[in-house]
Amino acid sequence: MRRREFITLLGGGAAAWPLAARAQQSTVPVIGFLSSLSRSDLGLVIPGFHQGLNETGFVEGRTVAIEYRGAHGDYQLLPALAADLVKRNVAVIAAISGIPAVLAAKVATTTIPIVFAIGGDPVASRLVASLNRPGGNITGVSFYTSPLVIKRLDLARELVPNGSVIAVLVNPENPPNVAEGTAAQTAAAALGQPLLILKASTQGHIDEAFETIKRQQVRALIVGADPFFFSERVKLVVLMARDVLPTIFADREQAEAGGLISYGASRTDAYRQAGNYVGRIVKGEKPAELPVTLPTKFHMLINLKTAKSLRFDLPATLLARADEGDRIREGASEAGAISRCKSGPGKA
Repeated sequence: MRRREFITLLGGGAAAWPLAARAQQSTVPVIGFLSSLSRSDLGLVIPGFHQGLNETGFVEGRTVAIEYRGAHGDYQLLPALAADLVKRNVAVIAAISGIPAVLAAKVATTTIPIVFAIGGDPVASRLVASLNRPGGNITGVSFYTSPLVIKRLDLARELVPNGSVIAVLVNPENPPNVAEGTAAQTAAAALGQPLLILKASTQGHIDEAFETIKRQQVRALIVGADPFFFSERVKLVVLMARDVLPTIFADREQAEAGGLISYGASRTDAYRQAGNYVGRIVKGEKPAELPVTLPTKFHMLINLKTAKSLRFDLPATLLARADEGDRIREGASEAGAISRCKSGPGKA
């Protein structure tokens, strides 16, 4: 479907995701759900979001209705989708997965409350005045991905010989993801680590990036924390396997899909907190008075099945660290993995 045709259908509700029963009664509050993710990824998002809503006494299809809008990885669709939700006069907009969705909602309304679940810094992105006192009509939860890219760089360096080129894949249409690349460059320069920044915002760009990886003899890849890369995790895993390229991801779902290693905060926890905030705001609390929450735990997942099938020789030190921590599970997913759960910062 062409972009113009897609937007034309908005008025008839054809862009809504029909994955959950939607209440038809005019008496129940209506929540707008705006996401950068694709339709196929909604099943990974909604359970946590529903859990958070349920904690506040709301059940979709009974006591609350949800209007779903998804950009399917095309961030240029987000402004029209946000404007449509505002036109429908929803009670709250849940802008999930990526700052582009929040920015689109912010431009569309200054009065309807907005709750985000993002990976970037909401203060640096001027979404909120501060973490403790957001002010305005916006609050939510952040994965805080930029600082974590330095940890992913450390992991990548353990997988390759000294002096090997490491690449970072970023989405140029997502400012916080670009900031991840900048943070990685700064850290790499201090370490004397050769680093290559690659950019991709379409499937074709991903193919081009992997061609560059071949030409530049890159020995390991770090995939930035971005909704588009989350949606394209299967394609990225296939290319990783084809080129036998050790790859570090941000989300455990990417490792469970066949990626080698992931390190980051839990999306499920973030979506649950976002759902909780949405419910509280529907009940009357003000977003300006709800502090932005940060991750409390970070997870490292090593896909042993992938390591074995691609004959990756994982360092004993890396495996030993994965065996430490609060929670250890082997064979925890279909991929066959060791996971580590590490405590991190809590509320700001």
